[in-house]
Amino acid sequence: MSTFPVTKRGAESLKAELHKLKTVDRPAVINAISEARAQGDLSENAEYESAKDRQGFVEGRIIEIEGKLSAAQIIDPAALDAGGRVVFGATVELEDESSGATVSYQIVGEDEADLKLGRINISSPIARALIGKEEGDTAEVQAPGGLKHYEIVAVRYI
Repeated sequence: MSTFPVTKRGAESLKAELHKLKTVDRPAVINAISEARAQGDLSENAEYESAKDRQGFVEGRIIEIEGKLSAAQIIDPAALDAGGRVVFGATVELEDESSGATVSYQIVGEDEADLKLGRINISSPIARALIGKEEGDTAEVQAPGGLKHYEIVAVRYI
């Protein structure tokens, strides 16, 4: 299994979700299954089926997160020194050359991406166009609305 990058914050978020699944969700599902079994005939028991489905989801998610954490390459953006280049974990301030609007994105892993919070997936078209560029460079991004040109205003490692 190959490694994949994740920021320190992203790894902590996955660990917190794993802890919740193991300490809160798993016991709740086990309790729900016990209560449904106590009601008698399992062949026509919707609560039992629902609890078993939930158990399958919880156990599957636990396995998925454990696998991701074991293969994760945790990167602390604050400890990076990439000489002003855009790399995984960097926060990049961009200016749209056509409209003059500025946006700021942090390049993160798949599980951390959230456009509303300004976090974009490393494999997204805009992140791929930015990787390796420096402050002052222009990046061309093929967006659904057509070709966009962004000037890199600032690169920070926070």
